[in-house]
Amino acid sequence: MPVPAAPPPAAARPPLARRLLSPLGTLTGVVAAFIYVGLVDPNESGHYPVCPLLSMTGLYCPGCGGLRSAHAVAHGDLAAALGANALAVVGYGVFAVVWFIWLIRVVRGRPVHVSVPPFLGWAVGAVILVFTVVRNLPFGSSLAP
Repeated sequence: MPVPAAPPPAAARPPLARRLLSPLGTLTGVVAAFIYVGLVDPNESGHYPVCPLLSMTGLYCPGCGGLRSAHAVAHGDLAAALGANALAVVGYGVFAVVWFIWLIRVVRGRPVHVSVPPFLGWAVGAVILVFTVVRNLPFGSSLAP
């Protein structure tokens, strides 16, 4: 009669400080970027490159106004941030929620697996496409930076 195999030994979890390196390193990079954009005003010309799509075609890409939006967020002006690029502000919020979930899972020692269903990727792409088209049409000018 065969003997049942013993379960594999549980892998030792790295210490909490080591597990926190990735989420805290990511947050540090994002905060540093917001500090830089908060200090170096994108509303003044010469500090940042011009959007190539805007300069060649006159059309706003989905990222146009993103730096001005980040600058406004860094200064606590949510209304100006939404006016510069509403989609970017939504992206900042999504990042904050996902980062917080990541942090909680790391602290609890639970695995972090990112699995995006295909329909969600298509939905996000569709939202970005609609946002881009609408902000370039006369009736969507309120979405333009």
